[in-house]
Amino acid sequence: MQGSSRAAAVGSREALTGALAATADRSRLAEELFAVVGALDSNPTLRRALADPSREGADKASLAEQLLAGKVSAETLVVLKGVVGQRWSTERDLSDTLESYGVETVIAAAEAADRADRVEDELFHFERIVAANEQLRGALGDQTVAAEHRAALVDSLLQDKVAPETLALARQAVVAPRGRRFDRTVAGFLDTASARREQQTATVTSAVPLTEDDRNRLAVELASIYGGKVHLNTVVDPRVLGGVKIEIGDEVIDGTIMRKIDAARRAMGA
Repeated sequence: MQGSSRAAAVGSREALTGALAATADRSRLAEELFAVVGALDSNPTLRRALADPSREGADKASLAEQLLAGKVSAETLVVLKGVVGQRWSTERDLSDTLESYGVETVIAAAEAADRADRVEDELFHFERIVAANEQLRGALGDQTVAAEHRAALVDSLLQDKVAPETLALARQAVVAPRGRRFDRTVAGFLDTASARREQQTATVTSAVPLTEDDRNRLAVELASIYGGKVHLNTVVDPRVLGGVKIEIGDEVIDGTIMRKIDAARRAMGA
């Protein structure tokens, strides 16, 4: 985001915070925010009107209220007015921020139910499953197939197997990719979750599944190194043979046996 959009995102956050505090039905709030994003994406005229930097913020907020009062909850309207009342560098920055607030609202619902870690784990692993299955990846990403059919496919795969918040985010990523690949959309959702929870995320690859004790110990060690909470996304890959590979931010700590074998081969000129 450019400077004015960064300031707009900061300025609009109070509206989201207030809406989350005011409503117990965060699922509805998230659904409505996602629906508003869809409406803006499909209606360029409306999007330009609400993002127009030459119009007064109060004027744009009034327009939003005229259009949506009685059609969405009071909390959703508060968030929307708080967002459109700011000055955005681009129209996309406005809709991206609304989408991120929808994701945050889903995560807030998971936090209230004490399953935010579970949601992050499930969403990460679903993306990995999709990435490894070319047929499934194609089916979920086929924009010529109606959105409701793609949503139904997600339901058939995840219904009653994951947390409701995981299902909501997986459906949203498939139904409204907004020009992005599924993996990029999910990565963005997970980044939003990490930012909301004020944590860093580490992807840990090992030859065998880590035990819960291993996960907890590694999370504590990484937190002591990087500061703050660290959430682990784990990947099992027998090809690494042993040890672990850790990716956190832009850093990679590769302590796998395969890496050591590769290093030995290079040293021998193989």
